[in-house]
Amino acid sequence: MSQASPVVELVDVTRSFPGPPEVRALKSVNLAIARGDYLSIVGPSGSGKSTLLNVLGLLDRPTVGEYRLDGVSTGELSEEQRAGLRARTIGFVFQAFHLLPRRTVLDNVLLATLYSGVPRVERMSRATAALERVGLGHRMGFLPTTLSGGERQRVAVARAVIAAPQLILADEPTGNLDQRTSGEVMDLFEELNHDGLTLVVITHDQATADRAARSIRIADGRVSEL
Repeated sequence: MSQASPVVELVDVTRSFPGPPEVRALKSVNLAIARGDYLSIVGPSGSGKSTLLNVLGLLDRPTVGEYRLDGVSTGELSEEQRAGLRARTIGFVFQAFHLLPRRTVLDNVLLATLYSGVPRVERMSRATAALERVGLGHRMGFLPTTLSGGERQRVAVARAVIAAPQLILADEPTGNLDQRTSGEVMDLFEELNHDGLTLVVITHDQATADRAARSIRIADGRVSEL
């Protein structure tokens, strides 16, 4: 793969849901995201953000159009092939953290290596390094329920980056955090982006969106560059 090739290419992507009436949640979307980009996707509820996230994350398929991820045309891939590409290529960070409450911080991060192709002998060292990277080396044995919201989101970030993905998709990553903690989490994302990670933040919050180097707005299923 050439380093100049985009990580993400959407070509005339439409996603429709059957009715009646039929709903077109995405309408002829064209989008390219280069390696190392920091992109925000901003829009109100019902604008198509979640549908776009699901397509980008290989959780859903376009009805029409083509999606190339890391140079791979995904339209003809089986569900198993899509799951493997997703595990190797994409890290997810969600608003609700999605941590297992009865497993330690370290275990939560380690679990992300099971399907991502990380060699068994590297899993522990990668997990501890990821937690150190997000400032939680002193919390590895703790349960998520004992952590603050900001700390739990940092665990989620460590889990997302452990397999060295090409792309991080962050869905409303500050939605459950106060303003100060939100700023700390976004600072962490930006440090990772400065290290070369491609970052896409999906948000309804304009202040969070404005931090990105590049921003697009989605409204009524159509995207426009800001």
